[in-house]
Amino acid sequence: MQFIDTHAHLFLEEFAADLPQVIDRAREAGITHIFLPNIDASTVEPLLQVCDTYPDLCYPMAGLHPTSVGADWQEQLQVVRRELTAGRPYVAIGEIGIDLYWDRTYLKEQQAAFRQQVEWALELSLPIVIHCREAFAEIMEQLRPFRGSPLKGIFHCFSGGEEEARQILDFPEMLIGVNGILTFKKSPLPEVLRAVPIERMVIETDCPYLAPVPYRGCRNESAYAKATLLKLAEVCVLLPEKVAKITSENALKVFGMLK
Repeated sequence: MQFIDTHAHLFLEEFAADLPQVIDRAREAGITHIFLPNIDASTVEPLLQVCDTYPDLCYPMAGLHPTSVGADWQEQLQVVRRELTAGRPYVAIGEIGIDLYWDRTYLKEQQAAFRQQVEWALELSLPIVIHCREAFAEIMEQLRPFRGSPLKGIFHCFSGGEEEARQILDFPEMLIGVNGILTFKKSPLPEVLRAVPIERMVIETDCPYLAPVPYRGCRNESAYAKATLLKLAEVCVLLPEKVAKITSENALKVFGMLK
């Protein structure tokens, strides 16, 4: 069974000591592609280094993470723009979005940075990967003007309710990213995702964060995406092989790599 991890931070220091082993375990688990979202200017080089080392498995995105939006946000955005126009094979703009979990100090700047990167995605015909934390209404406010446009992407780490899922599905080319949260004992996601077509979902880890059961509390890694896939198959009442095939096709299509 082959499948895809659409969101992994393998370039972070948590993987510095054993990345080759992490990669080996991912391949052994059946992972065929791993998509790496950028965070800010400081992570561009390590991200590209991982993708250059494993070019048949790891694929880069360029973007400014909302928690990295601060006083220098415009300079940070220029780094993203430079990367996107430098001829590197970036497959998406991400991860981008709005995060109000910690504070609202830079809300206006986060909104402006998000909107600018969405506009670049349309200009460059690239998908976006959206980070949303305590900011669903704010993100939808920014996205509404783009309804009816060719905008496509992934709403990463979805943990909302049925109404939020419905609003995402109103964007025909937007997919829902499903990760370890689905497996948590008190997660409402199994019920919510029963109303979402499997053709609108992709599998992700967000490693090293959000390890699924039975690995919860451990450092997450791409191989553990299989636990999420198996749980999603149970929720959707489908064979795991069917879920692997459809979610992989969904991922390759949104990233412009479906043959």
